Amino acid sequence: MTDVLRRGRASLALSFFAQGVAFALLVTRIPAIQDRYGVSDALLPVFLAAVPVLAGVGSVGTERLVRRVPASAVLRWSQPVVLLALLGVGAGERMAELAVALGAFGLAVGALDASMNMLGVSLQRAYGRSIMLGFHATYSLGGILGASLAWAGAHWDAALFVSYLPVVVVLLPLCLLGSRWYVDGGGAARVGERAGGGEGAAGGEAVVFKALLPLCLVMTFAYIGDSTVSNWSAKYLQDVLGGSEQLATVPYNVYMVTTLVGRAVGDFGVRRFGAVAVVRAGALVAAGGFAVVATAPGAWVGMCGFTMLGLGLCVLVPQTFAAAGRLFPSASDAAVARLNVFNYVGFLIGSPLVGALGDVWSYRGAMVVPMVLVLVTLVYARSFAAQPDRYGGGHERPRTADVGRGSNGV
Repeated sequence: MTDVLRRGRASLALSFFAQGVAFALLVTRIPAIQDRYGVSDALLPVFLAAVPVLAGVGSVGTERLVRRVPASAVLRWSQPVVLLALLGVGAGERMAELAVALGAFGLAVGALDASMNMLGVSLQRAYGRSIMLGFHATYSLGGILGASLAWAGAHWDAALFVSYLPVVVVLLPLCLLGSRWYVDGGGAARVGERAGGGEGAAGGEAVVFKALLPLCLVMTFAYIGDSTVSNWSAKYLQDVLGGSEQLATVPYNVYMVTTLVGRAVGDFGVRRFGAVAVVRAGALVAAGGFAVVATAPGAWVGMCGFTMLGLGLCVLVPQTFAAAGRLFPSASDAAVARLNVFNYVGFLIGSPLVGALGDVWSYRGAMVVPMVLVLVTLVYARSFAAQPDRYGGGHERPRTADVGRGSNGV
């Protein structure tokens, strides 16, 4: 594989890592943000919901934007906006300033998520083997680092701006420097052809939403599961399973670590067994995790369930993006942008759904709902099959193929 692709892969991994750090620093300091700006408990859900809604708008806008400019350009400028908006959240004093900063963060993060995954899909296709899980592993690693930095800031009672400034000062120039080596769809295609002699895919393909719908549902179900863990694991362990306040902070950290581990090794599983088998296994492990959580007699058994959830859910999102790229090889940018919207749909549905069911029924019963939704993924597992190529192991293609028109058009 050429140095161009290797540099493109490394620079994109840095972007995933930086995004993981930034997002974790925002969501883990929500209580401090609420205190700084005097946001009431009644108004807080409005602010929190606005971010994924605007991110969905940003993702849709990116689909249109990459018809005119490369996806790498969108990523090159959306990532600094995300980092500066994070700094703005820590620097403001009035609620209107918070609204502007969160609005900029939401719009930019939608463009960032979409463009990052566009480049990841095109690079995977140029490589001719599964590498998407590795990108998302670096995101998980960034999330762990960001959560750790947030804990340190809260522990030392540091102001938000003081906590955020060193991170932005370090990551902003690194991301701008790394953006020099991004490889767009068309560029990856040409490099892949030179490396493996592949022929170009036919251009002009349109994204048929009916064909993309199964992947959209899987993306939604995966993020309903993920938001259930991130928003309710601490409360569930303490209030339902009788864990201590200190122990209640552990499940999400365990979940993040096992997500990192699963994604770090997941590409090898895809290369050896194929994407369909890995997705099915992930769905079964995740459903088993929810079953353990729902029936756990105590906190430590519940912890085992959250561990299983990390190992199961971690493969679904990266493989869903990769499957969209295979399904529409010459319109992968548009497919990824549309699919990315359902990331935020799942996030918006998951937390309120579990909370409502917990209030009117029981939190143990509420855990059954994401379990069933994750199991529905098995119905759509065939959508992850190669179209027509498969990556890795006995399924490795004999040569690389191009990625279609990529960022040059859809």
